[in-house]
Amino acid sequence: MSTLATTVLRERDAVAALAPAWVDLWRRSPSATPFQSPAWLLPWWDSFAPGTLRVVTVHRGDRLVALAPLYREAPAEARPEGHAPRRLLPIGLGTTDYLDVLIDPDAPDAAARLVGAAAADCDWDEWELTDLAPGAAATTLPVPPGCTETVDEAAPCPVLALPAGADDIAAALPPRKRRAIRMDRNRASRRGAVEIVTAHDEEEVGRLLAVLITLHQARWTARGEPGVFADARVRDFHERALPGLLAAGLVRLDAVTIAGAVAAVMVQLVDCHRRYAYLAGFDAAFAYESPGTLLFAAALEDAARAGVREFHFLRGDEPYKRGWGAVVTHSRRRLFRRTETQA
Repeated sequence: MSTLATTVLRERDAVAALAPAWVDLWRRSPSATPFQSPAWLLPWWDSFAPGTLRVVTVHRGDRLVALAPLYREAPAEARPEGHAPRRLLPIGLGTTDYLDVLIDPDAPDAAARLVGAAAADCDWDEWELTDLAPGAAATTLPVPPGCTETVDEAAPCPVLALPAGADDIAAALPPRKRRAIRMDRNRASRRGAVEIVTAHDEEEVGRLLAVLITLHQARWTARGEPGVFADARVRDFHERALPGLLAAGLVRLDAVTIAGAVAAVMVQLVDCHRRYAYLAGFDAAFAYESPGTLLFAAALEDAARAGVREFHFLRGDEPYKRGWGAVVTHSRRRLFRRTETQA
């Protein structure tokens, strides 16, 4: 059997060239989510690039068996008490709800040790692994030599367990939510024809994304807040990422129309076992019909038909998520700090 070899990639083109092997490893990794795919993380880097790449790879011969998509944060300005710590961070930080590394299940212990050892040789004072879902591969990484570790909760992430088959979806929901769905469907149908529209090509993705951005920003502007799309890099990231995610079968972009008008749009990330409600926007003109309820109900029914067993509402413990019957889980954060100064 071939020995394992590590490399730390620092150039974007070298990381992009790894994409086919990266996808293969992603498919073999039981804890992987769409957030760990190159279709998500490469566009993120192209849009944000907040430092210098430190992507750790482990190969057995020609086979990629581990990948840690990391970067060294750009140097911060000096603080009054001294310089800010040099931080090693996961690519995707901020816009990504679940962060992780990828480790082949055929070489879990050895690959995890080598990832930790290679990352430890990078130039940092703190290495943060945050937004780790339960069962994330990064929870198995050893504490680097000469470091202390802090572990704590990162964010509440409600999850709804789905029954097998769309006919049983109502049984998974609280009675109050079932009544709300019936009432909102009746209200919407009285206003006009109700249709769920799904984007199937890049042109449709672009059209619905533009509507989503408009609706999302209008909602936050009405609250006197900027909203995520006020940052041009966030919009650029979504415009870059969604077509590739669609081609890879990792995203759904759905809308509900009422009387021919788009009343709500939602982006879901998808894999074989889970759906992830990532971002949504709703038209306040249709508040009486609750188009968000209609869109989430349709999403849950479609997920159940596809055999999906978990629907993730992702970061945040907003009351509406519990209203669907979701149970709060928490992501985790691991922070390694050097006890010895590294040059």
